[in-house]
Amino acid sequence: MERYSPDKKFVVMTREEVRAFDSWAINTLGIPGAVLMENAGRSCSEFIKEKLAGVARPKVCIFCGTGNNGGDGYVIARHLLNSGFEVVVVLCGDRGKIKEAAKTNLDVLEGLGQPIEELRLEKDNIGEHVESFACDCDMVVDGLFGTGLSGRLSDKYKELIEGINGLNYPILAVDIPSGLDCDSGAVLGAAIRARWTVTFVAVKKGFTTEAATAYTGEIYVASIGVEPKDRV
Repeated sequence: MERYSPDKKFVVMTREEVRAFDSWAINTLGIPGAVLMENAGRSCSEFIKEKLAGVARPKVCIFCGTGNNGGDGYVIARHLLNSGFEVVVVLCGDRGKIKEAAKTNLDVLEGLGQPIEELRLEKDNIGEHVESFACDCDMVVDGLFGTGLSGRLSDKYKELIEGINGLNYPILAVDIPSGLDCDSGAVLGAAIRARWTVTFVAVKKGFTTEAATAYTGEIYVASIGVEPKDRV
């Protein structure tokens, strides 16, 4: 894992380039999507363990969406549990939308006996629920949305993100701060203000904009087991 700095050479990718790379890894190289997810989640868990190495009884709250970003969150939770962490996993959205590798990792996590909290976004007082779930945590993990997000967030998701930002705990964003546009770095109504972002494969184009730095915090590029051929 390498920390991003604008004065060093890093691969920078747009949303479509990220999709094309993932497709190449899965369909051409034959790496199962579950393996890529495992590698991504494990990288984040190692980062968290390093940051909380001085905490006697570390507790982490992971907010997961219904897509692959949430799947990364379930992998992170499993590895942290294996390392003796207290973990709170919060599913934000309709469980029925979770598919493929993300669902597999959710099932494994539940098979290990990990409770899954569910935040129904149609409920009132989202901020109060967020605060209750994350009470006394040492770190919060944002696994809500990945690089595919491009439209404006609904009011409920904006309320959720604002509630997470209001916790005043350090936040790790998985791949990209939720609510940030991958290509432009624009805020799509609201965005997670992370202390750190662990992104996969390459720096995302939107991260190179000055405005995005208020949301990404320190950026680290982690491997998913296969690398772009060229560094630019």
